[in-house]
Amino acid sequence: MMQQLYPHVNHNYAFELNKDINFSAAHFIPNEKAGVCSRVHGHTYFANVTIGGNELDEMGFLVNFRDIKSIINDTFDHRLMNDLEVFQNTPPSTENVAKLIFEKIEAHLNTLPHGPKVLQVYLRETPTSYVLYRGKR
Repeated sequence: MMQQLYPHVNHNYAFELNKDINFSAAHFIPNEKAGVCSRVHGHTYFANVTIGGNELDEMGFLVNFRDIKSIINDTFDHRLMNDLEVFQNTPPSTENVAKLIFEKIEAHLNTLPHGPKVLQVYLRETPTSYVLYRGKR
């Protein structure tokens, strides 16, 4: 497996966790200005999620990798993303998909008593294009 380096997020947390996940999904951008992206097409997306925190849970985890993988795969894998409710009035661009991943993981982390925080979502759509989403600061 090739090792990937991701842009670093500056933070003061004691722990930083990074999880790589890939999923396959299709989408289209419903606007003729999108050119060929206005037609249904698919990608194998590669996501990296960065999470930080100072405390670990009772298992010694900052966050369970399985939970992060499930959040992403259960939402996106083998789907036409345009069918998701969140994309009924918002185009499923890579930028908006990265933001949705961030928000879904953030919502899960907010339920954990030890307070981990999602710091960054890196989402690669093609070998030559990717998006970073770090939330509003």
